Order: sequence, then structure tokens, then C-alpha cells
Amino acid sequence: MAYRETLPHLMSAAELHARIDDPQVKILDVRWRQDRPEGLPEYLQGHIPGAVFVDLDYELADPMSANNGQGRHPLPAPSDFQETVQRWGLSGSETVVVYDDLKNLSSARAWWLLKWAGFPDVRVLDGSLRAWTAAEYPLADALHLPETGSALVRPGQLPLLEADEAAAFAHEATLLDARPTDRYTGDHDPLSVRPGHIPGAISAPATGSVDAQGRFLPAEHLRRRYLSLGVDPERPVAVYCTSGLHSAHSVIALELAGFDAVLYSAGYSQWTRDEQRSVMVGLRP
Repeated sequence: MAYRETLPHLMSAAELHARIDDPQVKILDVRWRQDRPEGLPEYLQGHIPGAVFVDLDYELADPMSANNGQGRHPLPAPSDFQETVQRWGLSGSETVVVYDDLKNLSSARAWWLLKWAGFPDVRVLDGSLRAWTAAEYPLADALHLPETGSALVRPGQLPLLEADEAAAFAHEATLLDARPTDRYTGDHDPLSVRPGHIPGAISAPATGSVDAQGRFLPAEHLRRRYLSLGVDPERPVAVYCTSGLHSAHSVIALELAGFDAVLYSAGYSQWTRDEQRSVMVGLRP
């Protein structure tokens, strides 16, 4: 069978449509983008029926910790995240499907955070909302407010890299930078106080793992891509971006390619706030 039918991280629009009335399928709409971070207006204009809106800045991050050296999108406290997932109506035993309208570069954060918190079955809608609308499946426009769920958060179910470990990782294993190339080189990075990249990191933009429609490339293509970039199957691999969004997307791509990837969630936004940590510019790792 094709890889999209066998790997647990993805769900096609057709499969989701077939299960849209299944009470064991919960859908999360995680629309967020850098130039338009408030995605609720777009959600209310049209979303997959039954989808719960997720506010990335306030539910998938802790904005109160953003100025204390933790990066732009610090992970929420486990107790806060538990309240959040219960508010989404999750019990912990269902299949959770996450999506956005930007090639899943934002919703991947929800996938990673839920997996980190111990949810066993979390899928990304392959091709994002665009795949759903391209198939001419119906949309809803009313705010969906589910009954409170009973899910318990068990943090730490996925590995997480800290800044000191990232520094060593770049020299002892493989550290990938999932940001666009111009941010890696330092040519254009309005989000960083010190443009460039972590010394030793390899440029591997997250957008290179999907096709023009936002669907993940076939697993064998992803594996060839990462091998060509310098990922060594015999060494650990970690990935970062500015604040754990694009890099979470790359964790999915690496998993699809057959690699076990570690996330440096705080990312470059944390790294550059410490003046003691050096940065590199240009294409050279």
C-alpha cells in the first residue's frame, strides 16, 4: 500500500471525510501565520465541520514566558495545557486530526505538542485545509464548542532539546535548521536580533518536504532529501527553527523518512537572546 495509508502521522482528506461523523475523531483548526496570527476570522468564514479553533499563541504556547529567555513560543505549562485539551473536548483515547491552511506549518505544532503530552493517535490532515476544499467537501461557519473532555497530559513523551544540548548536537550529531534559506544565511530575518544560524547547523527548510499542494512528499523522496542534506542514519538528528513551528513540521517529515528526530523547540529566538552564544552567517554550517 502507499505510504499515506500505512504511516500513522497523516490522514487524507478523503479518509477524514469518511470519518467526519465518528465520535472518536476530533478535529483541531490551527490557523496561524506570521503576517496574520489571529486565525479566528478565517475559521469563522469556513472550517471543517466539527473542528475546534485553536489559538496557537495562547493555547500552544505560553505568551507570558516569551520575554524571559524562552523564545518566541515557549511551551505551555503542563497544567495549563491539560486545561486546554480538556476545553477542546479531548479524552485522550480518540484520533486527533490537526490542520491549518498553510501547508500544516502551523498545525504541526499541535501535532508535536499533543504527542509530547502523551496522546497516542495524532494525525496531520495531509494537504491541509486546501486538500479538503479542493475535494469540494463541505465547510461550517459556526463556532464549535465541544463538551469538556477528561484527557490527562503526560509531558515528556517526545524528546526535547535544550540550548546547551543544541550547541553540542551541531558538532556531535546532525542539527538541521528548518527556516527559509534567507533566514539561515542571515540575509533577511526580521524575527531575529542577530540574524544567522547556530554554528554547525545545516540548512533544511521545512517547505522542501511538501509538494505545491502542501502534501508531504513520498517517504522515499523525503529520505533521499535528508540523506542528500547530510543526515547520517547512524547519528542522532535534531531540528530547530525560530520558535518550534516549522521545526515541528520537519520532525514529522523526518519521521516519515525513517529518522527519529529531536526538537529544539525554543529555537533560534532563544539562542540569539543569549549574547554568549555565537551565530554564523552565510550558507556554510
